[in-house]
Amino acid sequence: MWARHQWVGEPHTDAEYRGLAALLRENRITDVFFHAGPFEADGTVPAAKYRYAGALIKAVHRYAPGVRVQAYLGQIREVEGKGVIDLDDPAVRDRVVRTDAALLDLGFDGVHYDFEPIYPDDGAFLALLDATRALTRSRGRLLSVALEQPTLVDAAQPVYKALLPRTGPWHYPPRPTDAFLRKVAARVDQVALMAYDVELPTQSLAGWHFARHTRRTLELIGDQVTVFIGVPTYRPMMDWAENLTVALRGARRGIAELKRPPKRPYGVGVYADWTTTPAEWARYRATWLPPATEKVGR
Repeated sequence: MWARHQWVGEPHTDAEYRGLAALLRENRITDVFFHAGPFEADGTVPAAKYRYAGALIKAVHRYAPGVRVQAYLGQIREVEGKGVIDLDDPAVRDRVVRTDAALLDLGFDGVHYDFEPIYPDDGAFLALLDATRALTRSRGRLLSVALEQPTLVDAAQPVYKALLPRTGPWHYPPRPTDAFLRKVAARVDQVALMAYDVELPTQSLAGWHFARHTRRTLELIGDQVTVFIGVPTYRPMMDWAENLTVALRGARRGIAELKRPPKRPYGVGVYADWTTTPAEWARYRATWLPPATEKVGR
C-alpha cells in the first residue's frame, strides 16, 4: 500500500497508530510505502519533512509486527532539460544514496523509489539502483521501485524514440521494455508496477489490461523479484471502466493464466491509503484476499 506523507510529517496519537495497524492486519498488507520525500533537486530531503518517521516506524513494528515499513521517495526526473532532479549527475545520485542511508538509520525496512519518467535506455537510473542496492544489502534492508506499465510492443520503441520528443503533450511514452524490466529486477528486491490509469472505455478492456500486465510481468520477472501490481482506489479518468474490483479481478485472471506460480512472492499494491474508503477495503478483502489455506497473492 502507498501511504500519505502526513504519517511521517505530522504527529499522531497512539490511537491513530493502532488504527493504522489494525487496517494493515485486517487487509493482510505486507509492505507500506510511506511517502517521505520528495527529493530536492540536489538529491536531499530536509529532515523536517520526516520528523515523525521514527515514531511511526516504532508504532507499526509494535502494533503490526511483520509489516515492512518502507520510505517512499521520488521526484520528477530531468529529461531533455525539463524536470527537477538530474540523475545523470553522479553527485546528485550520491546525495540520494546518502539521504537513503539517513532514513534507514531511523529504522525504515527499505527504500521505495518512484522517479518519473524513466525510459528504457536510462543508464543513470540503473547506476542509482546499483548504488542503492549496495547500501540496502549492507544494512539487510529492502530496495523496491515503482515503474510504469510495460510496453505493449517492444519493437515500437525505436520508432517512438526516433520520431517523438520525451517532453511536451505528445511525447515518447516512458514504458519499460522486457529487457529493461529484467535489468531493474536484477537490481532490486521488489517491483511495484503502476498498472493503473488504464484509459480504456469498458470494464472488459480494463480487466484485460490488468490481466495481461499481471501475467506478462510475473512470467518475465516473477522468479527474480517480488512483484506488486498497482491497483487504484482513486477516481481515474474513465472511472466507469476502471475501478478496484475490475483491477483485482483482472489481476486474479492474469495469475490464473500462468502455467506455474512464480518462485517469488507476488500480489497487488493499493494506490492509495488516502483514497481508499471502508467500502473499498471490504471489496478488496472479498475480491482479493485468499482463504487462509490458499497461499497466493501475498
